Amino acid sequence: MKRLIIALISGIIILSAQNSKAQLSVNINIGTQPAWGPSGYDHVDYYYLPDIETYYYVPKRQFIYLESGNWVYRSALPARYRTYNLYNGYKVVINSPRPYQYFNSHKVKYSKFKGYNGKQAVIKNNNSNSKGNPHSNGNKNHSQGKGKH
Repeated sequence: MKRLIIALISGIIILSAQNSKAQLSVNINIGTQPAWGPSGYDHVDYYYLPDIETYYYVPKRQFIYLESGNWVYRSALPARYRTYNLYNGYKVVINSPRPYQYFNSHKVKYSKFKGYNGKQAVIKNNNSNSKGNPHSNGNKNHSQGKGKH
């Protein structure tokens, strides 16, 4: 009887360890920045895309945009933006919760980046880290720190 109990407990421990490993590997990639995101950031919660007045939530890989007066979360942009190029459009990094609550402010503050013709380095084309990058977190003209709106 003792051997059966020990074997059962050992089996539970082994299964628990395997489940923990599976969960770890699944969670590692959550929150990975998209290849079209601006390079030089160690952490990003949201991007604001001034050209299309849309947010992108990095942890869940979802676009947030207005639809019939409501903010919706979708895995893809709506058909009205099918010609928009995510690699060319300007992205503003925002690391504060629910930035769409401050949309009216963001719309005015970042309107100067609509149709921005300058080059913003994107992750896909840049193998460097954030050190020395003009688009790093330290540049307040291009990012919004925690708690700022």
